[in-house]
Amino acid sequence: MDKQRSVRLSKYLAKHLRHAPERIGITLDAQGRVPVDVLMAAAARHGFPFSRAELEQVVADNDKQRYVIEGDRIRAHQGHSVHVVLDLPPAVPPGRLFHGTVGRHLAAIRAEGLRPMARHAVHLSPDPETATRVGARRGTPVVLTVDAAAMHRAGHVFQVSANGVWLTDRVPAAYLGFPD
Repeated sequence: MDKQRSVRLSKYLAKHLRHAPERIGITLDAQGRVPVDVLMAAAARHGFPFSRAELEQVVADNDKQRYVIEGDRIRAHQGHSVHVVLDLPPAVPPGRLFHGTVGRHLAAIRAEGLRPMARHAVHLSPDPETATRVGARRGTPVVLTVDAAAMHRAGHVFQVSANGVWLTDRVPAAYLGFPD
């Protein structure tokens, strides 16, 4: 499968496994899973057919490991704007985590901290390089440092998805480090 097809399929999965399953007539279970054959049949009915081999390749090769096939079902690890219960246990975060954004959001972040917006949780990266890639999707990246250890000591709950993305309900501005 060529790179362009792989990117299109990955974006298609993101849209329908994380944000709008109803657009193609699928229903996610409580944990965000759907049978692979149901997803493939719905995609074909809606003009975007793909093979099981293509699906497995996108799941395996996705740079962010966004998806997982569990037996006969597929789901996204995190990033949902539709209601799902990820069932991730609380986890002790590393001392520092990172968040990639762009400059136009800094004033709001300084005032309000990081909020989940349309998602279920704020997404944090384990390293500045990953945060840089995340921020670069929207423009020139700005990487914020999160004092995760202090947040944890103050009672904020963290979870980590299987693909290494750290999740928390919000990050108050007092725990953020901004670049100079």
